[in-house]
Amino acid sequence: MTSAQSSPPGNSDELALLRQALSALEAQNQALQQQNQSLQRQLAWFQRQLFGRKSEQRVFDSVAEQGTLFPSAPAPASPASETVDIEAHQRRKNPLPGTPGDSGLRFDESKVPVKTIELSAPELTGEQADEYQIIRYDTTYRLAQRPGSYVVLKYVRPVLKHTPSQSVKTLPAPANVLDKSLADVSFIVGLLIDKFVYHLPLYRQHQRLQAAHIELSRATLTHLVHRAAALLEPIAQALLRSILQSHVLAMDETPTRAGRKKQPHAKRGQMRTGYYWPLYGDRDEVYFSFSSTRDSQHVMRLLADFKGTLLTDGYSAYESYIAQVQGVISAQCWSHSRRYFERALEDEPVLANEALDWIGALYAHERQIKQQGLSDAAKLAYRGEHSKAVVDAFFVWCRASAQRPDLRATDSPLLTALNYVINREAGLRVFLEDPAVAPDTNHLERTLRVIPLGRKNWLFSWSELGARQVGIIQSLLCSCKLQGVDPYIYLVDVMQRISQHPNSRIEELTPRIWKERFADQPMRSDVDS
Repeated sequence: MTSAQSSPPGNSDELALLRQALSALEAQNQALQQQNQSLQRQLAWFQRQLFGRKSEQRVFDSVAEQGTLFPSAPAPASPASETVDIEAHQRRKNPLPGTPGDSGLRFDESKVPVKTIELSAPELTGEQADEYQIIRYDTTYRLAQRPGSYVVLKYVRPVLKHTPSQSVKTLPAPANVLDKSLADVSFIVGLLIDKFVYHLPLYRQHQRLQAAHIELSRATLTHLVHRAAALLEPIAQALLRSILQSHVLAMDETPTRAGRKKQPHAKRGQMRTGYYWPLYGDRDEVYFSFSSTRDSQHVMRLLADFKGTLLTDGYSAYESYIAQVQGVISAQCWSHSRRYFERALEDEPVLANEALDWIGALYAHERQIKQQGLSDAAKLAYRGEHSKAVVDAFFVWCRASAQRPDLRATDSPLLTALNYVINREAGLRVFLEDPAVAPDTNHLERTLRVIPLGRKNWLFSWSELGARQVGIIQSLLCSCKLQGVDPYIYLVDVMQRISQHPNSRIEELTPRIWKERFADQPMRSDVDS
């Protein structure tokens, strides 16, 4: 009997259907495997963020191992491999100026209020008091706290009557920084610092006021913040103009929630996503610009007057800006490049670790430059002699690795990392040609942490106007920190000085210049006098 005669009619159709179903299942299985791999990578990334080491500086066990990793690029000797003999000594805390020699407590007596309590010995009173004499005084310090730190200033003003004319004259109250406001400048500044430096939301500050037996509505606190930001906005704009004059400008973006969604399908209370675009100038000044979008048009508007080197990550908005302007050099961040290889550790641990070792060697050279305190000319020469060899060998390795058939045949995150750095090679090499350019934007990322910290505490801004005012205040406070200026003293001074200061010289009130001109004799509040 032939096979055609043995197979019942219709079996061939069923077999074709089964093959189609099998092919569909195989395709579905392959898609699920790819999805599983993607989820595993995300899980591994989150675990590394929580528990892993994220430093760009790679620690090498020995110089010999470095030689095997980088045969064409000499790497500096690891500080951990050096042996230094240190004389036996007892570790002591560095004393502050005016710190008493007491156990555990360190403070500056010239800046911290001290209440002196003199204790009387019972032996110095009574019938046998003449048998004792004081030979010295011993001092004990204890740190204490008052329940509330708020003070109400009560101005008692005389009302005069001019006898010949029978007219009455009242001495006017001292001028206030905000007209018809019940708040002294010290309270307004304290409100701003508590919220934007220590991230204490206004509703918690309202609770502290109630605990101190002071009744003030939360709406009043919000209004004070808005009026203070409007008063300080001209100074923040002068700060932005100063930053745009920088030779090297670092820029990044970070999300925030600002303003309620107004779409019909939006849930009640759902907030819109906006973005802060911090600009870090080469004179240690920072400005936080707010935008409701993340497109390149905001970058174009913000950097319209900038001519210099722009240091950023690989976000396409910066690439679009660079492509449309003349006279701006694009420098790329090595730290962001490193993160792509760090994400590939689970899939390709050997190759990913090798890439991280190359970048680690680069940062080891930067560490040597910082430790030696090299000038710009010496820094440029050092990078040309040492860092350039590492960069050249790294990109040769990247191009060779990107051609591997096993990587090109799969959706490997390592191939994504390789293509990322290869496409941005020109920008990643800029720091080798300009000593003022840093290899990364880490200095900016450290400064913009105030935004994520605030996002975790006061959560959002009710409106986009409020978000812009947050950017104004944070620009001045963060610039104070970068300049080593006390933000309380600075804000108390400039909020009183701005009404009498010429607008043509408003840049003198930015933290960097204010430190030179007014820090020695700042204007103070009556509560501090």
